[in-house]
Amino acid sequence: MDKRRLKEFLDRKVEEYNRPLFILNDPISIPHQFSKKQDIEIAAFFAAIFSWGNRTTIIQKARELMQRMDNTPYQFCLNHDAEDLKRLTTFRHRTFNSTDLLYFIQFLQYHYRKHQSLENAFLQKISLAPSFGGGLAGAALDSFYNYFFSLEDSPPRTHKHIASPRKKSTCKRLNMFLRWMVRNDNKGVDFGIWKKISPSQLICPIDLHVVRVAKKFGLVTRKQTDWLAALELTDHLRKLDKDDPVKYDFALFGLGVIEHY
Repeated sequence: MDKRRLKEFLDRKVEEYNRPLFILNDPISIPHQFSKKQDIEIAAFFAAIFSWGNRTTIIQKARELMQRMDNTPYQFCLNHDAEDLKRLTTFRHRTFNSTDLLYFIQFLQYHYRKHQSLENAFLQKISLAPSFGGGLAGAALDSFYNYFFSLEDSPPRTHKHIASPRKKSTCKRLNMFLRWMVRNDNKGVDFGIWKKISPSQLICPIDLHVVRVAKKFGLVTRKQTDWLAALELTDHLRKLDKDDPVKYDFALFGLGVIEHY
């Protein structure tokens, strides 16, 4: 399929899936329960971090966590006491347990006491990510990883739950979270509440379903599904739309997961 026909096909698939109906059965439904910016950020962050495995289970566990936080995640993170934290000690989602959760809450409290938005946590190295060509540089995500685990006594077991390009991870869940926060196309799915990062800088989330479809279209040639594969895919997508390459995540995800293309 030549570039023009591929773009037309993928653009149609973006239109098909990038609409409010998509929200219902996707983890992005969790932050859509909220209207306050910080609540959206925290709910989206947990929903993204939980996003491996069955989507129904992901949504159930993220909703359960929000309920344990009184459906006010920002206020909970800022103002919880010891009794509030006891409600979290039995929480578990796959390998993510209460030890991990309590550290996440500790970090969020630390961050939000200094900043109004979680966006600031990703901005330290953002200048290393040019608007076109390099995308959101690995340095920016590596910097977030370092910042996230900068608190004293961060549990070693928790480090596996935040991905890092230097570990050759695709960083799929972080890139998905960033897509939710940054993209704003008025379609009602992504939030677009972060303004200091451009959609053109985002890296496309990539997993086994997406990479399978991408390889069929010649958008990925790399054998390993790793950070370099995510960069390769995004570079190809940027040639289809330099301003908003990760909109094609809707098309590739829909084709791979929903249509089993």
